[in-house]
Amino acid sequence: MKKMMICFLVWGLQSASWAAPVKLRLALNWKPEPEFGGFYEAVHKGFYQKKGLEVEILPGGVGTPVIQMVEGQKVEMGISNADEVILGRSRGAEVISIFAVFQTSPMALLTHEERGFKELKDVFENSGTVAAERGLPYIQFCEKKYGFKKVKIVPFLGGISQFLSDKNLTQQGFIAAEPILARKEGARPKTFLIADSGYNPYFTVVVVRNDFAEKNPDLIKNFVAATQEGWRSYLSDPSEANARMAKLNPTMDPETFKLGAVAQAPLIQTAETKKRGLGFQSKERWKQLADQLLEIKVVSKTFPPETYYK
Repeated sequence: MKKMMICFLVWGLQSASWAAPVKLRLALNWKPEPEFGGFYEAVHKGFYQKKGLEVEILPGGVGTPVIQMVEGQKVEMGISNADEVILGRSRGAEVISIFAVFQTSPMALLTHEERGFKELKDVFENSGTVAAERGLPYIQFCEKKYGFKKVKIVPFLGGISQFLSDKNLTQQGFIAAEPILARKEGARPKTFLIADSGYNPYFTVVVVRNDFAEKNPDLIKNFVAATQEGWRSYLSDPSEANARMAKLNPTMDPETFKLGAVAQAPLIQTAETKKRGLGFQSKERWKQLADQLLEIKVVSKTFPPETYYK
């Protein structure tokens, strides 16, 4: 009997060892905000833990080099965008996307409602100023499509101070942030999604190294399943995760967290994800984006679309 008890004890210790969660670091490309809500929800509701994972979320900021961090194995996973993945691959970074939060890009242009613009092209076909990061691919795409004959492109300084001080200024922004902040300051922003131009990269995608994905298929599968559960929960009720993120990012007030979660929801949960699952990615979308980046000469070469995602 004593021998049997010792065997059970040893077996129990071995089982506990086997059950130890796999630690993963997930680097964000910005501060904790609604666009990352599902990841925080999955951590704090224990969805990752149920899948044997211990995920540490590392907040980012301006210029956080996520692709390089993943490529250099500083972290196991990171948040980027589909066009950055294609650009990174063209420069030799062996990374791959395993989950895409936004099916429709949340990048937008804010203009003043008083100008009477009806669609995105009106911004570029009328005189005025556009505050944007000219080197970003979507600006280059819009320049090729619409031409910037009447508008003047000026550097985007961040925030909404430029927008509030000039009724003839349009600025870049994020659907879940700048338009909300502008309204709170008494402005009347009219928001146009960049996706309306035809340039619509997957946004807030999770990237890993290719070899990491190949060596850990079950881990990737479990991470995706837990992340889907996290986003389903957050989309249903974002209040708890928002409260946690607000403590980590006091620069965004609770009301903006709440409104931001509402504004972004239809860009995440679409008819396609209802059929195929949250985080879905398609070969056709990746090919279209790669072709667009090649056409505007952001990249000089592309790879088969199926190699950009898993």
